[in-house]
Amino acid sequence: MKISATVILASLASASAFVAPSTSSRNMALRMSEPTPESESATDEPFVQPFEEPVVAMSDNSVEMSASLPFQPRPKALDGSMAGDVGFDPLGFAKSENDLLNYREAEIKHARLAMLAAAGWPLSELLDKKLASALNLPAVLDAADRAPSVLNGGLGKVSPIYWAACLLGAAGVEAYTLSQKSKPGYFPGNLGFDPLGLYPQDEAGQMRMQTTEIKNGRLAMIAISAFAFQEFASKLGVVNETPIFFKPIGGVMTEYANSGYIVH
Repeated sequence: MKISATVILASLASASAFVAPSTSSRNMALRMSEPTPESESATDEPFVQPFEEPVVAMSDNSVEMSASLPFQPRPKALDGSMAGDVGFDPLGFAKSENDLLNYREAEIKHARLAMLAAAGWPLSELLDKKLASALNLPAVLDAADRAPSVLNGGLGKVSPIYWAACLLGAAGVEAYTLSQKSKPGYFPGNLGFDPLGLYPQDEAGQMRMQTTEIKNGRLAMIAISAFAFQEFASKLGVVNETPIFFKPIGGVMTEYANSGYIVH
């Protein structure tokens, strides 16, 4: 009996030895998981601060995308203050404001020449033979009624006097442009030429007029290039190929009827 009692007491002591540490470790774990004021103040700053700084940085360094090419950033020099500026400079030619002004000066000159050419090209094909016959001069149009061009040929038929007049006129316009650049308030294309008084006096109207001019000039540059390539490819003058755009509608309908396009 003494031996069995001794064994029972020893087993209870050993069991209590295993139970006590688990209870203390659980309590210690609970105490460690409870936040203390010092730990709260110590852990709040590291977690709040890193998330606040990137948000401010992203808003300050946000990139504005181009209006014409939404998948590319807007070029720095093209800030939208110039008429017709939609952020189109995919090759990055305008690296500074001076570059932008020089390119706009060249663009507005070519645009104005293209607008004159887009009207002069079909008019020459409509009137050249009539004027040449009236003045007893050789016509410069070819057998297909195509105007002389680099692609069509026939530039040798043009009088040297005409080329000399073009050079003198271009030199005069360039000299006048240089004299206007020194005046205050000058911007590319501002030559002070407005004989009909169409240029608005208010700033919004002026910007609208400038935008209208540059858009029509860009369209004219595309059109005059299309004229040249179209005549080179089709071997027909633009007036004969698309007469509905250049001739009276009554005469065009008569031509279509006589050629079999319109069935009576």
